Amino acid sequence: MPTIDPMVVMRSARALDDYGPEFRYGHYLVTGGLGKLIGGAAGVGGLVLAAQIGPLRRRLMKLNPAGQGPDEATRARSWFQVKVRARCGDSEVLCRVSGGDPGYDETAKMLSETLMGLALDEGYPMHTGVVTPVMALGDRLIDRLEAAGMLFERNA
Repeated sequence: MPTIDPMVVMRSARALDDYGPEFRYGHYLVTGGLGKLIGGAAGVGGLVLAAQIGPLRRRLMKLNPAGQGPDEATRARSWFQVKVRARCGDSEVLCRVSGGDPGYDETAKMLSETLMGLALDEGYPMHTGVVTPVMALGDRLIDRLEAAGMLFERNA
């Protein structure tokens, strides 16, 4: 599942001693079975292919013009959940992060709480330059996101 996440996590791990010298990271996608996996891959592949062909790309762009996103009712029904498993020797920690609509509402919370933490919290940023959120705010960002309604559950 190619995303930017590994680059962000590994940048944090290289910059912060808390991760330790043997830190490794990987992620994967869980689907509802082989049929859904194949259907999803075919759908994404089809969209990528269609985006390469001028007339199909223009038609796709008309389906959802810029500035048109889901309405409030649709966003209210949307949600996300990420499960994290961390191991160190014989110890293991499980965590679940969840919230509402990830494409609009929760992304806005993440951005605004990060910016408010940088602007308003004393003692931050912890690092300067091109940094990841954990490098800039540490665990304070989790506190801010929980106060904004996102859930961070340990051993979930």
